[in-house]
Amino acid sequence: MAKFLNTSATNYFLEELIKSASDRLILISPFLKLNDRVKELLEDKNRLKIDVRIVYGKNELQPEEINWLKELTFIRTSFCKNLHAKCYMNEETCIITSLNLYEFSQVNNNEMGVAINRTEDAELYRDAYDEAQRIIRISDEVRMSFEKVAKAQDKPEAASSVEVGGEEKITSSKLGKKLGLSTQDLLSKLTEAGLLEIKEDKHYLTEAGKSAGGEFKMSKRFGPYFVWPSSLTLG
Repeated sequence: MAKFLNTSATNYFLEELIKSASDRLILISPFLKLNDRVKELLEDKNRLKIDVRIVYGKNELQPEEINWLKELTFIRTSFCKNLHAKCYMNEETCIITSLNLYEFSQVNNNEMGVAINRTEDAELYRDAYDEAQRIIRISDEVRMSFEKVAKAQDKPEAASSVEVGGEEKITSSKLGKKLGLSTQDLLSKLTEAGLLEIKEDKHYLTEAGKSAGGEFKMSKRFGPYFVWPSSLTLG
């Protein structure tokens, strides 16, 4: 049956939950600022090639978090607007709690939580897992350059193309797909070609990029992105 957790128990169970993950790990928290111990545990999961999903919902990550996450291949980070839930789960255990993945919260606050075991409370665990998956689906995966890529094939409501002056322009995601490239590889090639430049871990259009027809767009729901002429090719 579900187990009540006070502040110290929540911290202990969270650490054990991360340590014991052998297949998947989901961490959902509005605030994301990790202490050294949690970072060490996640680095170990990355070395073991465990699929880790982190969803956060408040503010941009601090530079130290950005630089750290860049090095971790098997950890994917997503942004979810209006996120307030705090839920941490692996393939066997789920913790629903007031505890943020935020260093101050783990040291100074009074917290409460509930630990759910998949074997003992299968239906409750499944309900929590399904809701965690729903939050992941509605969140936007964030590249560490902080260009939020609108994935038209996953989110029909996201803009995948616009028409400017009679010319069709498509998102980086759609152009990459057309050229047989991932969005990240496309952005790298556009940067190499001088159409984009990187400043403080963000992509910006260059004058050459503008001349080639590139445009910067902003979506209230999906954040910043670029559109390009559908006829654009990269040598």
